[in-house]
Amino acid sequence: QVQLVESGGGLVQPGGSLRLSCAASGFTLDAYAIGWFRQAPGKEREGVSCISSRGGGTSYTDSVKGRFTINRDNAKNTVYLQMNSLKPEDTAVYYCAADRLSYCSDSPAYWGQGTQVTVSS
Repeated sequence: QVQLVESGGGLVQPGGSLRLSCAASGFTLDAYAIGWFRQAPGKEREGVSCISSRGGGTSYTDSVKGRFTINRDNAKNTVYLQMNSLKPEDTAVYYCAADRLSYCSDSPAYWGQGTQVTVSS
């Protein structure tokens, strides 16, 4: 059964950190580009970060550059999103998605169920 499961969300104060995990089962994550997306209430979904397949590069939306880091652990078949210096505007449901292409597109093959991140004092 092909599945992506996110974890690591929660409530954090501004300036704090969280690490999101995206664990895959039923397929090998390294063969896919993995993207992190987020959707805040009343807003459209936006791409946050992407790591290309098979050791390729990474990319970030401008608003998270220098604060977020995406990386893979192939032994655990998991992709992480380390989020530092969190701001209230980072509050959203975060989703990971796996794309059969070598880069992150708007139509990935698989989606996780999402994990809530809330940044508030």
